[in-house]
Amino acid sequence: MTNHDWVRELPIAITVVNSEGILLEMNEKSAAAFAADGGMELVGKNVLDCHPEPSRTKLQQQLREPKANVYTIEKAGIKKLICQTPWHRDGAFSGIVELSIELPAEVPHFVRD
Repeated sequence: MTNHDWVRELPIAITVVNSEGILLEMNEKSAAAFAADGGMELVGKNVLDCHPEPSRTKLQQQLREPKANVYTIEKAGIKKLICQTPWHRDGAFSGIVELSIELPAEVPHFVRD
């Protein structure tokens, strides 16, 4: 992430693709998460080529019909919140930003009406 230095070391994986699925930017946490696949070398490549089914089809759909996709996962004992959301430039759909946030085992929930 070249234009926003504060994002580089943020302990949240941030991955940005354009509307065709070309990986534009990733911060250090994202590059580490995808190190086995090439890390920062993935910038400029199409992320659709990195996704097996059914993830590939889901991402293709999200690129065609932009809307948020939010879910949690657990891998190697680490829970994560995944938020894939469209980003826009001048009101036009420009791609998807994925935030991957590690969660503690128990997450407090507050209702603030």
